[in-house]
Amino acid sequence: MDIYYKETWLHKINPSVKLLIIILLFLHLLMVHNPNFLLNYLVGILILYLFFTGQPWKRLFYISIPFLLIFLTSSTSMIFFGKGEITWIKWGLVHITEESFFRGLHLGFRGIIFAILGVVFALTTRPVYLFYSLMQQVKMKPKYAYSFMAAIRLIPLMIEEMQTLHYALEVRGVQNKKGIRGFYHKLKSYSIPLLSQSIRRAYRIAVAMEAKRFSNHNKRTFFYKIGFSKFDVIFLLYLAVIISIAYFTSVHFPYFSIIDVRYEG
Repeated sequence: MDIYYKETWLHKINPSVKLLIIILLFLHLLMVHNPNFLLNYLVGILILYLFFTGQPWKRLFYISIPFLLIFLTSSTSMIFFGKGEITWIKWGLVHITEESFFRGLHLGFRGIIFAILGVVFALTTRPVYLFYSLMQQVKMKPKYAYSFMAAIRLIPLMIEEMQTLHYALEVRGVQNKKGIRGFYHKLKSYSIPLLSQSIRRAYRIAVAMEAKRFSNHNKRTFFYKIGFSKFDVIFLLYLAVIISIAYFTSVHFPYFSIIDVRYEG
């Protein structure tokens, strides 16, 4: 089933370049300790997510629901049980301080940014183009790239086989037992047939790839030619502008009084 989306300039960026940039952004975010900077950074990344992924608004809304859970789960543990000197609330094990509050917000912002960057990459990158780009620009060996692509193509087949097996067990009147014995019986009923089918299919794919000289033939032609374009430069310029604006506003127009959430004590 094809999922409708509108192609934007983010889809036209070289997948290898996009992957490398996002990895560098992940590493950069780990070294940022200013919640003001992260909040401004979050706004810039949200613009990419909301307006340039090409997805319908309804789908973006459903995808963004886990972001709230990420923010809550990553921030509340730090807020409620963090360390600090200026106490706001103390009740039993719960100890909320000014330092722990901003440290929790900082952790939540960082988690949301990580999630949004990953979703933006997933929504704007076709797996086939990614592996073709890795073969052409990063010089990944074709046997590894095509193996990953074959594995991705096999996922719908495995789901279909699991559904077929489920219906077959129902037709045969196999009763689902409860408890640990029931779980073991169900696991055995599903895992053994699926595993045997996967082994046979993997063997056939391996033989086919060996016949096509995927193992020792490096000079190949490609169905898709992936190169560089102006959109790679636009992506770099956009991120450079966003990071610069986020840093400038966090220094001159901070939202919070704390500019470094690291606890010294």
